Amino acid sequence: MRRMTLGALLKQTLENGSDDLVTRPTGARLRERIEEALADGGGPELVVLDFGDVGIIDYSCADEIVAKLASRLAAGEYGSKYVALAGLNRHQEENIEVALERKKLALLYLGGPEGWKLLGTLNAYLRETLHLVMGQEQLTARALAERLRLELNTASTRLINLHKLRLVARREEPVSNGGRQFVYRSLLKEA
Repeated sequence: MRRMTLGALLKQTLENGSDDLVTRPTGARLRERIEEALADGGGPELVVLDFGDVGIIDYSCADEIVAKLASRLAAGEYGSKYVALAGLNRHQEENIEVALERKKLALLYLGGPEGWKLLGTLNAYLRETLHLVMGQEQLTARALAERLRLELNTASTRLINLHKLRLVARREEPVSNGGRQFVYRSLLKEA
């Protein structure tokens, strides 16, 4: 896991002493710096964007940084990387949530009473599946199918879709009959 403190990154990037993430050009510059970090390194990695030392984030900056990152994650542009958010206050969370919802995207916020919260938009059956993965810490398609009385291919598709959205991690494991299966893991296990 790699934690990026956005307030420090903002100060390094703009060098004007501001704690506020405002304007689309500011967001674009910060997103480019974050993307450089996502491009570094090889294997799967969770990058946590920590907003704890940021003042405000306006909608245009939230859209430019967070929504574009979420869109590119879902498109597979960052390979096996994952992004989660941390350190949000209520106002920051609101602007980020609106930016994600308008583009029908979602990211995990690490914090709150359950240890995590979904920000953005996710349909009801994927939300239900995400809650199960997060609660169980890891889940296979077979276990999901048994738990929810689903066809195996339906359970598998749900988990694959959550992984494509980069909301859960995945690893391959051998099974006793010589085959293989994917195990889907909570990003909290990666943090």
